[in-house]
Amino acid sequence: MKSQATMICCLMLFLAIECSHYRSKIHIKDGDKLQHPEGKLKTGRIQEKCRGPCIPASNCSQPCAQPFHGEIGFTCHQNKWQKSTETCTSLSVETLFKDFNSASRLPLAASSIPVHVLDFRAPEPVKSVAQGIRRNCPIDYACILDVVKSSEATSGNIAFIVELLRNISTDLSDNVTQDKMKSYSEVANHILDTAAISNWAFIPDKNTSSDLLQSVNLFARQLRLHNESENLVDELFIQAKGLRINHNTSEEKFNFSASMNSTTEGILGMIEIPTQELWNLPPNASQAISIAFPTLGTILREVHLQNVSLPRPVNGLVLSVILPEGLKQVLFTFEKINKSRSARAQCVGWHSRKRRWDETACETTLEIMNRVKCLCNYTNMVMSFSILMSPKSIDNKVLDYITCIGLSISIFSLILCLIVEAAVWSRVVVTEVSYIRHVCIVNIAVSLLIANVWFIINSNFHKKAQDSNWCVALTFFSHFFYLSLFFWMFFQALLIIYGILVVFCRMMKSRMMAIGFAVGYGCPLVIAGTTVAVTVPEKGYMRPDACWLNWDSTKALLAFAVPALVIVAVNLVVVLVVAVNTQRPSIGSSKSQDLAIIMRISKNVAILTPLLGLTWGFGVATLLEGTSLIFHIIFALLNAFQGFFILLFGTIMDHKIRDALKMRMSSLKGRSRAAENASLSPTNRSKLMNR
Repeated sequence: MKSQATMICCLMLFLAIECSHYRSKIHIKDGDKLQHPEGKLKTGRIQEKCRGPCIPASNCSQPCAQPFHGEIGFTCHQNKWQKSTETCTSLSVETLFKDFNSASRLPLAASSIPVHVLDFRAPEPVKSVAQGIRRNCPIDYACILDVVKSSEATSGNIAFIVELLRNISTDLSDNVTQDKMKSYSEVANHILDTAAISNWAFIPDKNTSSDLLQSVNLFARQLRLHNESENLVDELFIQAKGLRINHNTSEEKFNFSASMNSTTEGILGMIEIPTQELWNLPPNASQAISIAFPTLGTILREVHLQNVSLPRPVNGLVLSVILPEGLKQVLFTFEKINKSRSARAQCVGWHSRKRRWDETACETTLEIMNRVKCLCNYTNMVMSFSILMSPKSIDNKVLDYITCIGLSISIFSLILCLIVEAAVWSRVVVTEVSYIRHVCIVNIAVSLLIANVWFIINSNFHKKAQDSNWCVALTFFSHFFYLSLFFWMFFQALLIIYGILVVFCRMMKSRMMAIGFAVGYGCPLVIAGTTVAVTVPEKGYMRPDACWLNWDSTKALLAFAVPALVIVAVNLVVVLVVAVNTQRPSIGSSKSQDLAIIMRISKNVAILTPLLGLTWGFGVATLLEGTSLIFHIIFALLNAFQGFFILLFGTIMDHKIRDALKMRMSSLKGRSRAAENASLSPTNRSKLMNR
């Protein structure tokens, strides 16, 4: 029976090997050459991509070059084959122990079958690796180091090594020593190298990076310290330290300085265990272990994030802590990796079960210059922490104050503007031109006033409304009224050009009003409505973090940015035309006349700039990478106070409105005096005496 079983096993192994050769021959026959023209073997890559027509959303695969096993998957995108997955691996359980005798390798034969025979989508199983390590290197795992560190960090090899570390963490964690921790970290350091970062994206299993972090934390938890303080690991891409602590210990700190590569300066990170937390420890001694990862933040994939297109780049070290029971809160200090701009810092913890950054695990207690301090809650599910940055927004207290104060003044100014217009309306709209001009001013003020109100509502309530249809309504009305503001400014610019170019022939007032309302409210309604209809079914109308137009997935924000920037550009041309026509050069003009012309041009430009929305042009500078904070402050100042500018240049500086206000005030004073005189007449006096 034993001989028959042995023969059956050998036959199955022979068939598997023959099957693998047969599949390789099929791929070669299809035109997939696995060698360079010079005859040298390639390392984990193929010479040609998939042949045949590239149909959108279609997939194909190519075998890896020898000595790698596995496949490289391609997806057709924009009529080109682009690499999507890779399982090329040169590692196996057998190669890990190839330098040992054949007796050690026999029990591992079942695990040495090439990976593409077993499963093209996953790395080779390493279930029996624990047996090989116990037999060949039970003290420090040194027997696998040379093979792992000499292997190329392909996507398949990375996945194999992560699975290897995961199995060591679960099967060999009964007696973890400092030597084992060092060997374990050397293996992890090999796939955390900056040169390997790009290959992580092609691993089919998107949980691989999270599995690595969880495996390292699990293995470090089983380590037992013998000294008061130990530097456990000092690799380039992973560092670990340990401390002996008890309830009488004062505040303890872990200080790290890790580099992104061998040429850059170290990024600082610090972990503090508050004294009040240490008081919760039992009398017997405990230990705390901390681990720093400089590159893991770039590698970690938030697989279960609802909107995976939302970029959440990590801007500091990833710091893990393994603490005893009773410790719940830890203080972290992170130095920002990206120091080129003041990006918003958000303290987060990695939730190992949800496999994403948890914003509720930490709170930002201090942010000064390039450092951020976080207070985080430590649990068995959240043991690793870092900071995220928002590359598309600037969060600065100065901008917050400017926006808050500016919007308040703008809303008050716009309300006052509408009151003034209502008070003097009958006195200033005596001609068709003045009537249409004041209609534009009123609608510009109304649109900006309502848009500012919606902006305040969005800022205060978007987190509550984000999960309901209210967020759609908030976004739609904000979009509509801001567009109305720009289109009414555009219509006013058309009126200015019309007044300059057309002198003798005038359009009827009713026709002009129809065109004005069609441009001012009709065009925004079409644009905003179309944006909703196209993007809401795909759930790409709003941003995941705010009630405003989406940018990352559907580019819905272009439905606001493009019309606004085009109108600003057109209105700029109008201002230049007005400036040219204002200048009336004459032969032999004096310097005083030239100065008067310059003053007149400057006044017209100053008046038209806020009325035609040219201040929004500064927003282009804020969209560029690395823009200085001063541009954001200028943009916030000019646009937060736009309502005040409309009141000043559109209403108060208009001499006709000022004259009408004086007449209005004079008539009110006259009425009050007449009423006072009537009350003091002899007839009224006698009535008062009789009473």
